[in-house]
Amino acid sequence: MDLVRAAALTGYFDVANNVGLDAAPLLRKVGLTRSMLSNPELMLPAAAVIYLLEEGARASHCETFGLRMAERRQLADIGMVSVLIIHQQTLRAAIGVLAEYRNRINSTLTLQLEEHEEVAFLREQIAFSQPLSIRQVSDLALGVLYKVCRSIMPESWRPTCVCLSYDPQTADRGLYERLFDCPVHFGSDFDGIVVDKRDLDRPLAQGDGALANLARSLLSAVVNPGPRSLAEEVEQSIRLILPTGRATIGEVAHSLGMNVRTLQRGLDAQQCSFRELLDRVRTQQLSQHFANTQLRLTDVAHLLGYAGLASFGAWYRARFNESPRDGRRRQLKSVSSSLPIHTA
Repeated sequence: MDLVRAAALTGYFDVANNVGLDAAPLLRKVGLTRSMLSNPELMLPAAAVIYLLEEGARASHCETFGLRMAERRQLADIGMVSVLIIHQQTLRAAIGVLAEYRNRINSTLTLQLEEHEEVAFLREQIAFSQPLSIRQVSDLALGVLYKVCRSIMPESWRPTCVCLSYDPQTADRGLYERLFDCPVHFGSDFDGIVVDKRDLDRPLAQGDGALANLARSLLSAVVNPGPRSLAEEVEQSIRLILPTGRATIGEVAHSLGMNVRTLQRGLDAQQCSFRELLDRVRTQQLSQHFANTQLRLTDVAHLLGYAGLASFGAWYRARFNESPRDGRRRQLKSVSSSLPIHTA
């Protein structure tokens, strides 16, 4: 089951009150209580957390619900892992800690660092097992990642920009300016943070290798991130390779430093197949790609590793019993039903 720390809902009730939302019925519907949310270390079903955020935004007519929660976050809200993050000597190392302990923070989040010439892209993707509207969860995750970066970098530091794949339907641009105190590019082809690649390895003033080692020792006595399974390693490799159209078992095996037969035997031992993992990753990424209106269906097909729309359409119909066009229309319609937008 996909799990999320209850701390992921920090600020939920404050935002709900501010936008006039009665959260009690939503909590009851997903089987959660206020007392469950009061324990930040409690692991909650990811589906319930996603529902609370998306339905909270819809019911309150507030499209910036997730961003308002992110605005209230502090580095300490990540939990004990924040102690290890704060003592890392570079931004790259801090990002590595977030990726390492993601299963103890939010198992549905995958953090990717992509480097290209002079810039680097930080992307957090929601890897959920079924296609859902995840605009609020995605906004919240990106907002928290931004605040983590700002917390450990020098006060004068700013990223190059923040990219969002949607055009805001609200006049509340002030919220974006307060939370992301750098240029924000709407209507981009991805959601993420763009930084100068040199900033990844600049020494941080508060970085201390000895304290970082001590923090890791103390943390490991309480929280064990656990080794990633072979299936998780394969999924991560698929996510990185998929847009190139080369997410084959041969390419993934090569990226993991093993041959195809060894990889197949390992997956068999974990009672899964490469095809199942490939379909899982594609399904996880559908909602984000469908929500990005800058992408044509042909673009979505290519991002999911298909050579053309026909092969993507055949896969989609077999899996969801409808055409990609109908599926996208249904998802966008469910999102647009939240209008008018609350701007208080």
